[in-house]
Amino acid sequence: MMTPTAETTHIDLNAMGKRAKAASVAIARATTNQKNALLLALADSLETHTPAILEANRVDLDEGRANGLGEALLDRLDLLKRLAGIIADVRYVATLPDPVGKSFDERTLPNGLRVSRRRIPLGVLGVIYEARPNVTVEVASLALKTGNAVILRGGKETLRTNVALVTAIQEALAAHHIPADAVQLIASTDRAYVAQMLKLDQYIDVIIPRGGASLHQLCKENSTIPVITGGVGICHFFVDVSAKQEASLNIIHNAKTSRPSVCNTLDTLLIHRDIAAEFLPKVVQHLRPAGVTFKADESALQIVGAADDITPAAADDFDTEWMALVLGLKVVDSMDEAIDHIRAHSLDHSDGILTEDTANAERFLNEVMSSAVFWNASTRFNDGGALGLGAEVAVSTQKLHARGPMGLEELTTYKWVVIGDGQIRG
Repeated sequence: MMTPTAETTHIDLNAMGKRAKAASVAIARATTNQKNALLLALADSLETHTPAILEANRVDLDEGRANGLGEALLDRLDLLKRLAGIIADVRYVATLPDPVGKSFDERTLPNGLRVSRRRIPLGVLGVIYEARPNVTVEVASLALKTGNAVILRGGKETLRTNVALVTAIQEALAAHHIPADAVQLIASTDRAYVAQMLKLDQYIDVIIPRGGASLHQLCKENSTIPVITGGVGICHFFVDVSAKQEASLNIIHNAKTSRPSVCNTLDTLLIHRDIAAEFLPKVVQHLRPAGVTFKADESALQIVGAADDITPAAADDFDTEWMALVLGLKVVDSMDEAIDHIRAHSLDHSDGILTEDTANAERFLNEVMSSAVFWNASTRFNDGGALGLGAEVAVSTQKLHARGPMGLEELTTYKWVVIGDGQIRG
């Protein structure tokens, strides 16, 4: 078993891809019981290696601070308070139903042929991500549960942490007689390897980027492998006239402040003009103690007034994923205007309505085409764990194959199974 090291000076990605392809065949043959036992062993291995993982993470954090990383990135990088939960999620994935081998759409044709579709692994996943070491474990656990191999390329900010995590993962694989190459890490900060990875179509079946818009654009423009895009959000709430204001304030507070650096965090609040004068000052009063600052359009600014933490919205502010305690405020005359604004500025991630009007809610849910739409609930629920998937590989905002949080089923494809009794086609 090759243990990745931060000192690796040259990596043969073709050899890596070839080993991943072979490992994908081996893991695809594993039974559900074998995969579940492997995941439990993986969780145990992560616990055993916790001191080494947290020490590596501390060094990454110290270096990140010295290099001037912002608080949002440092928050994503920090495992101190999250590792136990990440390990618990691995054990939870082991309890979930295995989609591999599941048959669906079964039917018998008039000629007697029995046809169905059967779920199978995708093969080899290529996952490129930034300062998010939790992704290393989430992707590995979901990939192994669905019989997929994976090649990981994390950000330079988290290299030591990822090396420590993959060391623990590969140890569990070897102990369960699964090739360690089922989970591999490109242990280098050289961006040239990303470009090479995007051309490994002979071995990698799908590329899944997790990071900012520039990473997704890089993958879309340069990959010869299908790319599943997502993980970038400009998220909205429309506050309708009938919204329960106190409940709405709590939802807005959660959506904006619980983890401001993640992709399902609220970026823009659209408020119906008929309640704006009453509701907007409440929003500012409710969020200001949490450190939120505001970018207000002209109508909103006239209501709440300019201040150190309330400034006029610039031309591109409503096209910005803030990833910080910043909230755009815009007054709209109608639901039509709110939906038009979302269509113009949303990245199809997470958008919602706060209302007690069922007809308005249903219209919003039907007409807004984001990967997840919400009625009187926080956008922060657009997450694999929060929606009962155990974990996620990414939140897809594309419209082919998978949308929203990508859990186990989204890491499978299917094949047609046709069973006959001597039928021939005339």
